[in-house]
Amino acid sequence: MINKTWSRKFVAMVVAAAVLSVYSMLALASPGARSGELSVSGDVTVNGQKALSGGTIFSDSVIVTAKDSRATVSLGKLGRIELMPNTSARLSFTDSSISGLLDSGRARVSTPAGVTVALTTKDGAVTVDGAQATAFTASLANGNTTVSTEAGLAELRAGTTVTKIAAGESGVAGTPQAKTDDDDDHGLSSGALAALLIATGGAVAAIIWAIHDDDNLNFGGTVVVVSPTK
Repeated sequence: MINKTWSRKFVAMVVAAAVLSVYSMLALASPGARSGELSVSGDVTVNGQKALSGGTIFSDSVIVTAKDSRATVSLGKLGRIELMPNTSARLSFTDSSISGLLDSGRARVSTPAGVTVALTTKDGAVTVDGAQATAFTASLANGNTTVSTEAGLAELRAGTTVTKIAAGESGVAGTPQAKTDDDDDHGLSSGALAALLIATGGAVAAIIWAIHDDDNLNFGGTVVVVSPTK
């Protein structure tokens, strides 16, 4: 009786181990099951929830950094992604690729050879073919997407235009926004300019009134004309 009980327990343990092994293999084979380690500084949220350093981040997560805050996603052999302050991005990754949507802010992506990248913005997409180790920074500002490559080669695709950006080079895509008066630090604002014109007009009017009121101004005394000596 005891031998039968232990035999049943042994069989149950073997079956459980087999099921767990199959489940683990399926989980690793699934592209969406990959995960990375998150490191944060300041106020950072993942899928709307406050994030802490050391937490696990899964594929297809939305990361948002507040002002003066940063987040770094370490993906092991895939490389890592750094999100600067005031950045919002959705990140996805498989066994050999990183993809994402950069809604705002600035992101730096570093990958080894063999890893492809496709980071999309409203102006186009930054792609890396994985032929070599690559590091680039993509930023959105003033209606533009700017890409600067530090190592390797990245491509900026905007419509039918493809710009190859080698190490030490930059590329821009998008339509710049019109510059407002507030952006010009060296110019006068409309309020300051109006005040200056009013003050100037008042001074001129006072001078004209004084001359009109007394056309024969007499300051007294004798006028002495000094002639140059010969």
